[in-house]
Amino acid sequence: MDDLEQLADAIRRADTAVAFTGAGLSAPSGVPTFRGDDGIWERFDERQFASDRFRRDPAGFWTDRVALHRAMFDEEYEPNAGHEALAAMGRDGNLEAILTQNTDGLHGDAVGAGGERTSDGEPDAAGETETTVLELHGNSRRVRCTDCGNRRDGDPIVERAAAGELPPTCECGGVFKPDVVLFGDRLPDAVLRRARSLARESDVFLAIGSSLVVEPAASLPRLAASTGATVAIVNLEPTPCDGVAETVLREDVTAVLPRLRELTTA
Repeated sequence: MDDLEQLADAIRRADTAVAFTGAGLSAPSGVPTFRGDDGIWERFDERQFASDRFRRDPAGFWTDRVALHRAMFDEEYEPNAGHEALAAMGRDGNLEAILTQNTDGLHGDAVGAGGERTSDGEPDAAGETETTVLELHGNSRRVRCTDCGNRRDGDPIVERAAAGELPPTCECGGVFKPDVVLFGDRLPDAVLRRARSLARESDVFLAIGSSLVVEPAASLPRLAASTGATVAIVNLEPTPCDGVAETVLREDVTAVLPRLRELTTA
């Protein structure tokens, strides 16, 4: 039995299996990465997207945010085979939750609107499905009013900002903010508590397409390992958590995850 077969067997036997995903899962869909060669932060100054800049200069922040949004989302992105495999494992009953650092919303697309959760960890109006999607760093497709907390589709708000409404505001008068964790922000407490709880409860913890260097999310594999979970890492490059993993696969996520799903249903 090879490593992937052993991992599939562990998932089949698990009461709770959890996946944790990073930019390496969405890159095959064409979503730009933030760091590395030709990353977004090679073209933009990340300091201009910090929370203190938003508070100090919301109009200037939104001017730069429009350019960033268009650089990232001018293309139409779709879930790739890796997203689809994880969604299918959820439908099969073999995956309890997907915790993601990505803000592109592709896991929600793959799972279906009913399974997507908002960035505060609470279900949206569509309710529950088999798999929880917990967006640790929020969702770039949405905006949120800083006063009333109202969330809505971000594209019309970006267009209002592009047309000169700087900053764009809610009906209540509050300023809209991208519904993501900006530099200088803390992860929402509810999100972090839920993520840590799922890591502790997991029997199998899959870390996929993440360099596992951004805290506090990157500590989740170690937390899972500390409570006895089988930890597996799928990433093309070494990570600081490789030492706690029972399985480390240096493979393309769009190839290995569909194979894993097939093996869990065999």
